[in-house]
Amino acid sequence: MNEVTALIGGTGIYAIDGMNLQSETVKTPYGTVTVQRTDDLVFLHRHAPNHSVPPHKVNYRANIKALDMLGVKRICATFAVGSINEKFDLAVPIIFDDFIDFSSGREHSFFDTIKTGVGHVDMSIPFCPILGKALQAEAKNRGMKVRNGGTYASTNGPRFESPAEIKFYRKMGADVVGMTLCPELPLALELGMSYAGLGFSINWGAGMTPTIELIHDGTDKIKEDMLRTMINALKNTNNKDCTPATIL
Repeated sequence: MNEVTALIGGTGIYAIDGMNLQSETVKTPYGTVTVQRTDDLVFLHRHAPNHSVPPHKVNYRANIKALDMLGVKRICATFAVGSINEKFDLAVPIIFDDFIDFSSGREHSFFDTIKTGVGHVDMSIPFCPILGKALQAEAKNRGMKVRNGGTYASTNGPRFESPAEIKFYRKMGADVVGMTLCPELPLALELGMSYAGLGFSINWGAGMTPTIELIHDGTDKIKEDMLRTMINALKNTNNKDCTPATIL
């Protein structure tokens, strides 16, 4: 039986062209989720299929639990982010290797009741190195420039950050800022999944330019390359090589 993998699409990545995807609705204890899938690949748009849900209202637990119920053990996820490190050029995809969570007011864990018990997921290696290496290899095969390694500062949104916040996040060691990595990543690790994140920057952080200006022109090929890179990375890895995080 084929291993089931998942691709989570973020802002700007709403579908996978050229694949015969079928719609499926999954009822979880946390809510109902609609996905598109083949036998071995599940495509989930974190903001819902019509991008109707803002980042602070995404039902992250329902999304991740739906993937779990479908048998998913490996995830590649996409993110549109803002660069706050001058070395992180716009529109160059980034394979993330660490994060800082500044989000609040969200359901951050499955371990929140007596019934589900107490669990503390180890975040020593938050992003799967095996999936990360596979992304690097596939990007090279496609001739796509990528940056290997970067720290994602996860904020609440939907507002953009202030110039002072950007300075703070930069001093804390973040390279980019976004609104959706957390609690998506920790939840996936709590359920024993391996997770890779591939982002591309569409703006500079507040205070780095006079105003926030989002780039959209010329990004279609980048997003298509990202999709194909992630699909192939998932195909060329397997569950046994991607060691999940430890629950302590």
